[in-house]
Amino acid sequence: MERAIPILPVDDLREAREFYVDRLGFTPTFENSDDGRTGLLGIARGTIAITLDCPMSGHGRNACVSLEVSDADQYFSEWSPRIPLIRPPHNEPWGARTFDLQDPFGNTIFVMGPASTAE
Repeated sequence: MERAIPILPVDDLREAREFYVDRLGFTPTFENSDDGRTGLLGIARGTIAITLDCPMSGHGRNACVSLEVSDADQYFSEWSPRIPLIRPPHNEPWGARTFDLQDPFGNTIFVMGPASTAE
């Protein structure tokens, strides 16, 4: 199996865990931290995997990751009561249904699923 796992910069692993695990429903897969605030945290939800890195130096900041899902509206319905979102789901001219959110560290999460016939 081959896959890419994005690494997102965060400022505090404890805050990142609360956002990604408690609010978005990801499951921790590994953690390497001496103090709970710095180090690495791996998370997954289904086939989606992300590594959170604090402090992440030398790789830039304000990253963007695209999550390909089977139903963008389902994720929007689940997540919108828990976190502020940048933009609600809408059909793109290139044939996908998307919405955006931002984590507490400035990283953009771009959620993308099949276009909806209801719009």
